[in-house]
Amino acid sequence: MELGLLAALDALLTEGSVTRAAERMNLSPPAMSRTLARIREAVGDPILVRAGRGMVPPPRAEAMRERVRSLVAEAQTLLRPDHVDLPALERRFTVRSGSAGFLAAPLLAGLRARAPRVALRFVGEGNETVDALRDNHIDLDIGVIGPMGPEVRVQTLYRERFVGVVRLGHPLLAGPVTAERFAACGHAGASRRGKERGPVDEALAALGLERRVDLVAPDVSTALSAAVQSDLVATVPRGAARHAMALGMPVTFFALPVETPSVAVAQAWHPRQDGDPAHRFLRETVLAVARRLSAEPGPPAA
Repeated sequence: MELGLLAALDALLTEGSVTRAAERMNLSPPAMSRTLARIREAVGDPILVRAGRGMVPPPRAEAMRERVRSLVAEAQTLLRPDHVDLPALERRFTVRSGSAGFLAAPLLAGLRARAPRVALRFVGEGNETVDALRDNHIDLDIGVIGPMGPEVRVQTLYRERFVGVVRLGHPLLAGPVTAERFAACGHAGASRRGKERGPVDEALAALGLERRVDLVAPDVSTALSAAVQSDLVATVPRGAARHAMALGMPVTFFALPVETPSVAVAQAWHPRQDGDPAHRFLRETVLAVARRLSAEPGPPAA
């Protein structure tokens, strides 16, 4: 079997669709259908069979999936040059992060300082599964990374604490921000999984207090926007709050009146990318930009 068929088999098993596999391989659907026929003849298995409106691999093809993916990744690493011409590099990196509003522009500038033809595509966080990394749908996952399995590489970028953010003129600013006054407000939070409760609620509960979470946003930018337009108190990472103020948003932030642990902000990638010099350049730039942004002094907290 030639290497091209193995790569096509990987695309078909990953996408479960001739059309999507064709897009991934930069082929037309008829060409991919002909390639599927050749694979079926070589392997002696249908590879994909109709199931309702979609297609699924039969048991033998399903059992081959991980080994095929591993073989293709190993072959790509072997054949990939160990250096990259950054000024000539033309590549669009796909990043999953809930901090795109905070990170996107500085990261793009950092990349283009050495690779002017590089582009970025940010996608919503959704869930935290490793599938998007494993299936090569994203290049990096950036954020507070939950358990993703031993196969995923994870590098801590910096540690972050959460702060409260309110619009200028908010009633909470009329006096000391005590735990009681803080808990009495309406609140907005950001959670990729839609969680309403977290460490802040646990710390309040230890004091016999409970807050009302009126809005759970899918990302930090939405939570900040809600705080600007209402009396909601947004609980967000300190770096995002400083960035919002630096952009001129009419908000201020304050230390939470309860003790909460810091969190590790990290980047995660699939080990198949370890030997890719362009991906290594992306990771190194993310690390440098994230640490610079986290260390920059911001406006003083209220």
